[in-house]
Amino acid sequence: MNEETTYAAEVETVNPQVETLKPHRGTTVLVLGIIGIACCMICGIIAWVMGNNDLKEMDAGIMDPEGRGITQAGKICGMVSVGLQIIGLLIWIAVMILGVAAKVAS
Repeated sequence: MNEETTYAAEVETVNPQVETLKPHRGTTVLVLGIIGIACCMICGIIAWVMGNNDLKEMDAGIMDPEGRGITQAGKICGMVSVGLQIIGLLIWIAVMILGVAAKVAS
């Protein structure tokens, strides 16, 4: 019994409690960003927000920094998605205005 106690004490000194980090969500952010570019603006917004929050947590040491590159790529894809959707919306509005103006003129 004395040997077990000694072994347990040695294990505790060799393996001090390691602070666990939250797992990164880089893959999720990247997939949402790509889906945002392909078809769905709301996924791009979600990717942008999630990527931003995750990068802040990585900087604070709360989240595993292993997925920093993937998270940044997903955030950028989300930003591009939102930008493209805004440009598309502006073009659509311009076409509608020109169509109404042409109909009124004729």
